[in-house]
Amino acid sequence: MLDLDRLRALTTIAQYGSVSAAADVLGITTSAVSQQITKLERETSATLLERNGRGVQLTDAAHVLVQHADRILGLITEAEADLEAQQGGVVGPLRVAAFPTAARGLMPQVLVDAAERHPRLSVTLTECDPMASQTLVLRGESDLAVVQDWEGSPLPILEGIERVHLFDDTAEVAVPVSHPLAEREDVEMSELADEKWISSPRGTICFDWLADTLRRRGVEPRIAHYSGEYPTQLALVAAGLGLALLPRLGRGRLWPDVVTVPVRPLLFRSVYALWRREAGRRPAVRAMVTALRSAADTV
Repeated sequence: MLDLDRLRALTTIAQYGSVSAAADVLGITTSAVSQQITKLERETSATLLERNGRGVQLTDAAHVLVQHADRILGLITEAEADLEAQQGGVVGPLRVAAFPTAARGLMPQVLVDAAERHPRLSVTLTECDPMASQTLVLRGESDLAVVQDWEGSPLPILEGIERVHLFDDTAEVAVPVSHPLAEREDVEMSELADEKWISSPRGTICFDWLADTLRRRGVEPRIAHYSGEYPTQLALVAAGLGLALLPRLGRGRLWPDVVTVPVRPLLFRSVYALWRREAGRRPAVRAMVTALRSAADTV
């Protein structure tokens, strides 16, 4: 019998292109992934991976197995959904992935609310990048994800995924209190052409959005420093080392030497909950979406 964890390891390699990337996504060591593939090759009596330079490529046998594995994992999700729906109760476990600022600024309230309303529901939260979390949902490794979709930089929604809009999160420019724009009611991005910026790391949705937003307004971004944490970005702003364009959700308290100025026209990101289509019948998934919508009204 084929082992589901081993099939999941293979499909993750197929999705992300390497054993090390699959290990990062699955939260296990590279050695553990390699062992899973070795055991799967013994089970199937087939070579599944071949060396390709510094990486690996799937063999024809592996591609056939991945196609079947995707259907198998989908059927498991359907079976779990049907069983839970038949039982009629909101029961766990439920795995939720959320991008960092939602994990900090939204999910604590949601988890408390869900626990009070549904004591038999056991929720596990994992902080995760939106594109990666969507893939985890599609492969059945997470049941639901909270993702962001920046204006002008939309998140592609994969086939088989359903989503619901929760709320829009406005972004503002964080500046030192000594900055000439600190007392303005609002500011246009074109006025910031000569400024240095504090940005999220390259390759992230937030970096791509900042660069695209500035360029669409005729401003070539001058990135002075990179940080994935908003408190660090605010500390750098407070030190006078650049400006930051930050949404309100999960931003935390401002430093005493920092103020935020609204942008004209308004800049925002949309926050969504998404799940695999087959999982939409699960009472637990519907209950979590309800909790997220309730919390969104207070953001």
